This record gives sequence, C-alpha cells and structure tokens, in this order.
Amino acid sequence: MFVNRRGKRLTPRGVQLAIKGLLAALARGHALHVHSLRHSFATHLLDAGADLRAVQELLGHASLGTTQVYTHVSVERLKQAYRQAHPRA
Repeated sequence: MFVNRRGKRLTPRGVQLAIKGLLAALARGHALHVHSLRHSFATHLLDAGADLRAVQELLGHASLGTTQVYTHVSVERLKQAYRQAHPRA
C-alpha cells in the first residue's frame, strides 16, 4: 500500500527515517525521537480505555510485560487528575 521513492515497499526503517527527518525540521526536533511517538500513542490509547492486549498487538510487543510499562504512566495521570479535581485530595 505504501511505497518509497523507488516504488518499493516501505519498510519500518524507512518510516523511522522519514519521521526522524520531519522531527529534525522542528524547532525542538533535536529533543524528539521516533520512540516518543510510540510512547505517546500507547499512553493515549490506554488513557482512552483501550485494552492492554490490543495495544500490545499494535505495538508489536511479544511480551505483555513490555506493554505494561505504559500502564504506569496512565495510573499516574489518573492520580494527578484526581488530585486536581477532588476538593479534598
């Protein structure tokens, strides 16, 4: 479905290099990495209530334990939102 400049199949490495080039063009691009996008993607999915196994599949993780790292961030966000919203927190 997606092809590179030579008409060949687009590889994961090709996508990584393309995104890296786009990030480098940004003012803060030197501090951003492709992995940051994967991390944000997973965190937003879990924050929105996505199933952990579905996120595991989308990220291509072999182990569920690898994906569970992102749940810690989501729990911390929930705690922070609670502290901000609850009058006696």
